[in-house]
This record gives sequence, C-alpha cells and structure tokens, in this order.
Amino acid sequence: MVQNEIVDRDTYRKIKKMDRQELTIFILQYGDQLLGEQGKTIDLPALEAELSKIKGIGDKRLDEIMVVIERFLDV
Repeated sequence: MVQNEIVDRDTYRKIKKMDRQELTIFILQYGDQLLGEQGKTIDLPALEAELSKIKGIGDKRLDEIMVVIERFLDV
C-alpha cells in the first residue's frame, strides 16, 4: 500500500546530494511550508528523538542540528 508521497523523486535526488548545512536549511524551509499549509506546530523534543534515530547522527551532531532549528524557530 503506497502512502501519499511527501518528497517526490526529484527532490529526493537533490536531498541525497546535499551537505549537512544545505539539508538543514531545506528541512527548515520545507517544515515552515508544511506548517503554513496545515497550521501545526513543531514538537521539538519529538523532533529531536526522531532525528536521533537516524544512523550517522550522534549526540554532538544532533545538538548542532537542534541549535540551528531552534535558531530558525526563534525558540
């Protein structure tokens, strides 16, 4: 059963080529776009928990990512 695609194939290919900084910016812009459309808020602890599950992102890198996300959200 196929769910609605959140990221189309072309966007996925672009993401694969991004470095950490470009990916962070993309995620924040994409999230802002989704939030504007849906009127939802971001649960930062839940976001941090999900990001920590990604292979290759350790505690130090996760802390750096969360600092950038919080800076963009003015938290």
